[in-house]
Amino acid sequence: MNSSITAGAVASAPGFLSKERIIARPGFNRWLVPPAALAIHLCIGMAYGFSVFWLPLSQALGVSAPVACAADMGFVARLFSAECDWPISMLSWIYTLFFVFLGCSAAVLGGWLEHAGPRKAGLVSALCWCGGLLISAIGVKTHQLWLMWLGSGVIGGIGLGLGYISPVSTLIKWFPDKRGMATGMAIMGFGGGAMVGAPLATALMGHFSSPTEVGVWQSFVAMAAIYFVFMTAGALAYRVPPTGWKPEGWTPPAKKANAMVTDRHVHVSVAWKTPQFALVWLVLCLNVSAGIGILGMASPLLQEVFAGKLLGNELTFGELNAAQLAQIAAIAAGFTGLLSLFNIGGRFFWASFSDYIGRKNTYFAFFALGVGLYSLVPNMGHIGNVALFVVAFCIILSMYGGGFATVPAYLADLFGTQMVGAIHGRLLTAWAAAGVLGPVLITYLREAQLAAGVERAAAYDMTLYILAGLLVLGFICNLLVRPVADKYFMTDAELAAERALSHDKGADSARALEWHAAPGSLPLVLLAWAVVVIPLAWGVWITLQKTAVLFH
Repeated sequence: MNSSITAGAVASAPGFLSKERIIARPGFNRWLVPPAALAIHLCIGMAYGFSVFWLPLSQALGVSAPVACAADMGFVARLFSAECDWPISMLSWIYTLFFVFLGCSAAVLGGWLEHAGPRKAGLVSALCWCGGLLISAIGVKTHQLWLMWLGSGVIGGIGLGLGYISPVSTLIKWFPDKRGMATGMAIMGFGGGAMVGAPLATALMGHFSSPTEVGVWQSFVAMAAIYFVFMTAGALAYRVPPTGWKPEGWTPPAKKANAMVTDRHVHVSVAWKTPQFALVWLVLCLNVSAGIGILGMASPLLQEVFAGKLLGNELTFGELNAAQLAQIAAIAAGFTGLLSLFNIGGRFFWASFSDYIGRKNTYFAFFALGVGLYSLVPNMGHIGNVALFVVAFCIILSMYGGGFATVPAYLADLFGTQMVGAIHGRLLTAWAAAGVLGPVLITYLREAQLAAGVERAAAYDMTLYILAGLLVLGFICNLLVRPVADKYFMTDAELAAERALSHDKGADSARALEWHAAPGSLPLVLLAWAVVVIPLAWGVWITLQKTAVLFH
């Protein structure tokens, strides 16, 4: 009798990776969760910095110079050839694959994540991202580009998607009083990943390189090991609150006081069919399209618009000599670094600010400020005011980052918190669309302007005005967002069934719905934050050093 009871108890005990296993107990300090999310986001954020590998990989065989492929070798043949080096145009497809599979995996696997919990999702993300790096290392070692596409692009891209959305729902539930700030902290890490990863990769390649080796495959292996430790630690540190938990002393806002914030829940299978989802999808897509195109073209834009003015003379871009071109390229690199800092800072600032002014008003600010700045920037360029030009783009890029960080809280306000991670995953398809729309607009319109005989200094004017037009459309879409109609919300029975599938647990004899953090938890919180802040601060310091050339 006793043995059968014991066997039943063991059989029903939650597994190590299960969601039930990580439900927090009274006294848990919620400030331990953001560093866990940052540990994962700082690692997968290296996707933004992968371009640091393009030049070394483009001469992986030749080392000092690329080994050219035969003129008649086709695209597919180059994927499988070990006899010649890869052009950067083929390597950069990895970057495209990153964000295509990020959007697809987040959309497809978001519902599974809500049921499986952040610990399991975080570990799968670590296996995919770090495993993808190892497969890429094999691809570099054997000189097979298709393995790099498969490893980092496809498998790594799936890890990106799962890792990106893994903390969203958890953080929003831990910080119902600071939804924007909580998601802003995590998503700030994704923006900062390249700041840490790119200089780390450069240092590793310098260490492993030799007269016969560029050192990339060894760097991939080393980074996979480092990232796996960080991501695994982050995933294992995740905890979820019991259903109904709230910070002690916090009272949820009354429904009438803010009709845009609901205390009910919409299922992911229903949410994407609502007009609100379509409108927020367009809001994110249009905001990101405007920013992502500029981010990718920031360096040539500054150089071509100001040219000699960056050096204190009136020469046009075509009149500069090689030494002067090198000088303005260094200045433009500093400009790009400065934009990266504002991209990161904007994620935290705007998302936190949205807790005070509301998500809808925050996007109104993005679009109104963006329209004004994009419309004024061409004139700033024509009058030669470099300082105003730089300030304008810093603000624009802060709002680009802020758009990413604020949207999870916007979705939680509209659709509730039960399935916000899955809903956010589906919304990220807007990112994939913007990743095509923004760069295509700014690149092809620039080329069309140059082909029409427009001077380089004015070649971006039409593009900037069109981007301002996109933001006007975004403003209108945001204006049309209304509270979700009652018919879309789950009934009590449907919500109970979903919570059962998600393995959510409420209060029981071991758990309370309100508590103070245990007094002895502060040292652990400080240690957890130090582990993620120190690498991020190092990356920011490196970037600031590169940015200093702007002010000389």
